[in-house]
Amino acid sequence: MTEPSEPLYRTDAYARESAGRVLSHTEEGGVVLDTSLFYPTGGGQPGDSGWIDWDGTTLAIATTVKGRAGESVLVPAEPTRLPPVGAHVVQRLDWERRHKHMRVHTALHLLSVVIPLPVTGGAIGAARGRLDFMMPEPPDNRDALEDALNALIDRDLVVSESWITDAELDANPSLVKTMSVHPPRGSGRVRLVRIGDQDEQVDLQPCGGTHVARTGEIGRIVFGKIENKGKQNRRVNIALEA
Repeated sequence: MTEPSEPLYRTDAYARESAGRVLSHTEEGGVVLDTSLFYPTGGGQPGDSGWIDWDGTTLAIATTVKGRAGESVLVPAEPTRLPPVGAHVVQRLDWERRHKHMRVHTALHLLSVVIPLPVTGGAIGAARGRLDFMMPEPPDNRDALEDALNALIDRDLVVSESWITDAELDANPSLVKTMSVHPPRGSGRVRLVRIGDQDEQVDLQPCGGTHVARTGEIGRIVFGKIENKGKQNRRVNIALEA
C-alpha cells in the first residue's frame, strides 16, 4: 500500500479542496486517502468534517481521527457505501468550521501569553475554547486580561512555523507550555508555531494544529467564565465575538 503524502493541512492550512485516492478502509468503516486535507483530532483540536465526492456520489464526513500510523482516517457521518480502494475522489472541507478552529487555536496561544502560567489542559471548539491554568487564585482584573488579549490580536502579528529536532526540544523544555498535551513526536522533528516575527515575537511553542496566518484574522475575543477546577486550577473560557 502506498504511504500517505505529507498532510495538506500542515503544508497549507487554507486549502479547502483537494484531489485524493483511496488507500484503504479501516475495520470501523473509515477511509484513508493518500492526501490528508482533513485534520485529525489531536492536541485539543477537533477533527475536520466535510465531504468526499466520487463518481457522482457524495459521502459526508462527520470527523477525522488518527490511525495507528498517524494517518488521517475520515469517519463517515453514517454507515453507507464507501469509495472503493484505488478510487479517485475530491475532498471538500467544511471550511467555515475549520477556520473557526484556526481562529480559536491561535487565540489560545495568545491567551497563554497574556496569562503566563503553566497550562494544565485545553480544548478548541468552532466558536469558543478554553485553557486550564495552574492558578490557585482568580485573576484580579478579568477585563484587563480580555483587553490585553485583544490588543495582541489587533497588532496583526504574523503566524509562522519552523522545525527543530527532538533533541533540540529536550534541550529547551521551557518551550513546552502545556502540562497535559505533549508535543507531537515520532518523526525526529517537532513543529514550532511562532507568533510575531523575530523583532516582535510574542510566542513560540510546539504545536501540530492549524492556525491563521495573522492574528488580525482572529477578530475580537470575549472572555467567558473563569471557573474553579480545583485548588490549583482555573479554567479560562474565551469565545469569538463573531
